[in-house]
Amino acid sequence: MQALRSFTYIAVMLVSIVITALLMLSLRVFSKNAMYKLAQSWNSFSLWFLQFTCGLGYEVEGIENIPEHPGYIIFAKHQSAWETMGLQDIFKFPIAWILKRSLLWVPFFGWGLSLIKAIGINRSSGRQAIEQLKKLGRQRLEAGIKVMIFPEGTRVAPGKVGKFKIGGGVLAEYTGASIVPVAHNAGRYWHRRGLVKYPGTIKVLIGRAINTQGKTAREINREAYQWMVDAMRRIDANENS
Repeated sequence: MQALRSFTYIAVMLVSIVITALLMLSLRVFSKNAMYKLAQSWNSFSLWFLQFTCGLGYEVEGIENIPEHPGYIIFAKHQSAWETMGLQDIFKFPIAWILKRSLLWVPFFGWGLSLIKAIGINRSSGRQAIEQLKKLGRQRLEAGIKVMIFPEGTRVAPGKVGKFKIGGGVLAEYTGASIVPVAHNAGRYWHRRGLVKYPGTIKVLIGRAINTQGKTAREINREAYQWMVDAMRRIDANENS
């Protein structure tokens, strides 16, 4: 039964992504605000439908730690595809996601990402990728757009915290923007591999903004990494109690 519910969710999402992407392409010509509102509406619908079909919702602790003004970097745990919707719902548009450049080439889905100012990085280009991240990341932040990055660089199984890549720390050092760390356990219900979405409540923990002024990229990453380790221990301990 849960597999059927999950298949229904995926099928509806695929159709809705195509429709939403085409509408966003049309709205781009007339109003960026309307385009963002449409994207946010689709995002809210996708989470509602996930709860309706699969019984999977989420709850947030630390919502008061979200800065009132944009221009900050979000360091988020990465366990599944849920984050692309759940964290968007929590932090709201506009957000520039840091992601693999190849994702921008995916029909409809990638087009939508491009429209909302996602930053596609070619990870294999080394120093060039870092310079691109610094340049485009700074542009987004100065435009009042939040920047979302998965510092682990890839999805990591529940119960583990992957080594942080240097890119997020470099961007924070370069811009002086504060970092808002986010931990969650979405991977327990939405597995990294597998189509079935399991019922439950994803726990999301938002930490206090980390001041990056006068700190090196490695110092920034070290502080954020330690917060993530402690936060995930807390979430997992509560889950297992």
